Amino acid sequence: MKTNKIILLLTCALLAFGQLQAQDLVKKANTFLDALSPELKAQALFPFDGEERSTWHFVPMDNRKGPTFHDFNDAQKKAAIDLLQSSISKEGYRKSTEIRQLEGILKTMENNPLFPDGTPKRDPLNYHFCIFGTPSATEAWGWRFEGHHQSLNFTFANGILAASTPSFFGTNPGIVQSGEYQGKEVLKQESDLGFKLVNSLDAQQLKTARYSETAPPEIITGTASKVEGLDPKGIAYPDLTPAQQKTFMSLLNVYIDNYEFGFAKTLRAKIMKAGQENLSFAWAGSLSWGSGYYYRIQGPMLLIEFDNTQNNANHVHTVVRDLTNDYAEDILREHYKKSH
Repeated sequence: MKTNKIILLLTCALLAFGQLQAQDLVKKANTFLDALSPELKAQALFPFDGEERSTWHFVPMDNRKGPTFHDFNDAQKKAAIDLLQSSISKEGYRKSTEIRQLEGILKTMENNPLFPDGTPKRDPLNYHFCIFGTPSATEAWGWRFEGHHQSLNFTFANGILAASTPSFFGTNPGIVQSGEYQGKEVLKQESDLGFKLVNSLDAQQLKTARYSETAPPEIITGTASKVEGLDPKGIAYPDLTPAQQKTFMSLLNVYIDNYEFGFAKTLRAKIMKAGQENLSFAWAGSLSWGSGYYYRIQGPMLLIEFDNTQNNANHVHTVVRDLTNDYAEDILREHYKKSH
């Protein structure tokens, strides 16, 4: 009885914390919108129930929706950055910033490639802000930050940040090979811990975990607005040794810890509720850096993919999907049931 009471108190405290965080993000989103000119505000706002909210991409594009850093004055840029920083963790923001910086490296490496309209294809400022619906503590709304190698999607419902997936981070180069930033590896933990886990497996475990000697050329789920899940592959969490399980959880937490603190705790609790024993780790491709490799972590409601195959296996794509609640689909369904 005492344990149940403690769990209830912790749950209530977490919910209250999440509501406070969401209210702060409502304020920051409205501060951002209020800072924009009428023209930029019109570019930034989209209907909450429109197709645009569930349309996402991670490639360079010259026709993305929403204003970019190019469009903002200093005050508008400050409000935009404040919204982004508050929506993800400190580590998530570090990755977001450094991924944008890689665009400058690519611009030099590729001799400033251009879109057909003459604008630069590699551009650290070409990242877009879109607000879906009206930021509110009571109504459902959302927002997206997106550009080359980033798509961060946030949905709010019932007064909380209800979903932060799909979320995509990619890097090119995976490891910078030369110049001022030589050796820089933005998604280093995602790679190192994956290698540590797969190379700790004994021969029988590896036979189960490594389902192919060839890595797929891309994350398998692509940019689908809804993912039903992939066929379960790999080695189950209970079939790992205690040391391997520790590495597995460290790798899982690298992805979870990109999220804003309250949402990270909620997502972690949801994964555990679905069953730690139901998680699995699957690998395809090379067991060492230099050739293409891929892994995924999979569970009843979770899918994480990592792929490094392009540009001589020095070009990383990662994605996290909540198979039950991308774009807060599950929570919104219940929200609308109660409203009607």
